[in-house]
Parts: sequence; structure tokens; C-alpha cells
Amino acid sequence: MTTFTPTSSTEALSIVQWAAAEETPLETVGHGSKRGIGRPQQSEHTLDLSQLTGVTLYEPAELVLSAKAGTPLSEIETLLAENGQQLAFEPMDYGPLLGGKPGSGTIGGVLAANLSGPRRLKAGAARDHILGINAVAGRGEAFKSGGRVVKNVTGYDLSKLMANSWGTLAVFTDVTFKVLPAAEVEVTLAVRGLLDDAAAAAMALALGSSAEASSAAHLPERIAARVAGGSLGADAATLLRVEGFGPSVAYRIEALKTLLKNAGPLQEIAGEASYAVWRDVRDCAPFADGTEKPVWRVSMAPSQAHQMVLTLRMQIGVSAFYDWQGGLVWLRMEEGDPEAGLLRGLIRKHGGGHATLVRAAPAHRAAVPVFEPQAPHLAALSARLKAEFDPKAILNPGRMTQS
Repeated sequence: MTTFTPTSSTEALSIVQWAAAEETPLETVGHGSKRGIGRPQQSEHTLDLSQLTGVTLYEPAELVLSAKAGTPLSEIETLLAENGQQLAFEPMDYGPLLGGKPGSGTIGGVLAANLSGPRRLKAGAARDHILGINAVAGRGEAFKSGGRVVKNVTGYDLSKLMANSWGTLAVFTDVTFKVLPAAEVEVTLAVRGLLDDAAAAAMALALGSSAEASSAAHLPERIAARVAGGSLGADAATLLRVEGFGPSVAYRIEALKTLLKNAGPLQEIAGEASYAVWRDVRDCAPFADGTEKPVWRVSMAPSQAHQMVLTLRMQIGVSAFYDWQGGLVWLRMEEGDPEAGLLRGLIRKHGGGHATLVRAAPAHRAAVPVFEPQAPHLAALSARLKAEFDPKAILNPGRMTQS
């Protein structure tokens, strides 16, 4: 097995051109923090972008940052924090969940996996903040899309097209993101002791109010004890995050307290304690237990999520918690993994959605559709895109679908 480690976009281009000419598959990685997601790779050669690093442009006043694709996300977040700014979509760190080190993801991987966090309800995901890319298609051709300004609408937005492609269409060499000012104050209001259905109602009430909560999550009983070093205790916690200027945050928290005064005991969490809670929700810390117990990531209608989980629990042992007001459900299978069709069938019965197998043993990942199977018309469109960008199927072949 050969590992290629380019230090420039020109070297990356040459490597992909060689692979295309030889029709030999390449596994593309940054630091490998998300290597365990998708079907196991069996490529003889690896394109390692971990040395393609460095911030190439940062203009705080213009809210724009450009970096080489292999730049560690932790470095970028530190730089932004020093200037009172952030990636507003709050990209999660898959490292701990998959048995790796925290902070090892790259900025290119953020776009490739279209990462987001608890603030997605308000800020969207990576694809909503990408301004431009430089990349190498699987056919061995360099291309760029977008630019380094917020208002750029020239041509097709291939930058967004590349989001969530998991390295199967092109190799990113440079990316440019829009950045935003960080909130001055963050406070979380927790409603304690609610069952899943009552929590769903409380989150819907809060998100429908004028309090402008930026995040809403529900940690059922005992799950709450697995975040922020156990500081929340074991009782269920329904979390509502409010961000902004100090007086505004204080006013909106009081409005939420009035709105939810009959829902259950209320607890206010501020400052570093609030950051720690949402960081662990973002990174699925309750299930980052060092095991290979299967973990699924389910996206569906918030009003139906808790009902789907209840039905699932009648058939198998499963732990669950909810983000995005219940629109994102994290599931850990406690007694082995059932047929993927069981979970996906229940999702369809409860309004539809999609499920991704995020963590499992390699043999299990090889045996099931890891990503949600596409409808025939979407699968045909995906195949045409693959044929255009990577006609010889050399980039991460079989990672998203069985080849």
C-alpha cells in the first residue's frame, strides 16, 4: 500500500492524474477522524492531505477565511476565537465517537461531510457557509468554484454540490468559508425531568416563541449524566440555548422561564458550563464510549422522532437522545444492530427521513447500506454526477454505495 502526501495543490493534481491514467483507486483522507464512516475502503493507495495545511487568507472585517484543505479545524477555530469570530454552523467532531482523538478533523473534511452542530436550526450546515473551493476532479482536472467574497453568484455553485460527497467526486485543495461574530453571551435554560413526548412539546413551544433560541436538545434520564463531566446529574434535561448581547439574552431567558414555568423544574446554565454541555451534545459524547456498539444518526420530523424511538424500543434495546428540536436523533443499539430495514421502515412509517450508520464494526459496515438508499431518480442523478466528476471511479470507490 502506498500513501501519497502532497504538500501543494500541484502535487495533489499530479497524484490524481496518475491514478486516473492508471485507473487505480485512491482513498482520500485528511487526518482520518471520519475514516470509520461509510463502507470500509479497500484501495491500494491513499492520498493523505494532512500536510496540505495553512490559512491562506483571513480578513476579519470581511468575514472571510481561506485555508488549505488539510488544515486542522482546531487551529482555525482557535484563530477565529482570538478575533471574536466563529464558524456559526458549529461543525461536530467525530473523532471521540469513532475512537480517535478530539480536534483532529480538517477544514476540507468539514465540507466533504457537510458538518454542522446544535446551531443548525439557526445557522444551517457547512454547505450554507462555503464561499469557494479549489479542487481536483477524479478525471484529473483542477477546477475552482465560487470565490473569496460573500456575494458571489458567478456560474454554477459547485462548492455546495461537493458538500456531503465524502471525497467521492473531487479532492479539495483549498476552501473558503464565511465566518461570523461569536455571541457575546450564551445561556442555556434546562427543563428537568421531562419524558420524551413532553420534551418535544416544550421544545416546540420554545422554538415557536419570540425568544429566538439558537439550539434545542433533549437528553433523557441517565443520558444527561454523560455530558459536561456529569455536571447535569442523571435527571432528564431539555436544553434551550439563547445567544447574543447580554441584556437581550437575559430578557429572552426570562421570557422562556415564563413560557415554560409549568413544564417542570428550571435550571439556568451559563458561560463555560453551557459551552461544555453543547460541545458534548454536538460531538455525541454520551455514546463516545470506546466500544463498537452501533450508532445511528437519524434525521426526521421533530414531532415524530420520539414516537419512532418508542416504537423501536418495543422491539430492541436502544439508547437515544435528541438534537435540533428532535429533528436529529442519535441512537446506540445496546444489543447488537438489527436489520437496517427495521429502523428505516419505522422512519418511513413516522413521516419519513433518513438514517446513517455512523459507527459499527467494519464487517457490519460492509454488509449494510451505511447511507440512506436513494430513490431511483436521485440515484440516477448521483450516478451521472459521479460519471462527470470521476468517470473511472477512482476516488473513495464504494464508500457511499456498494460498487
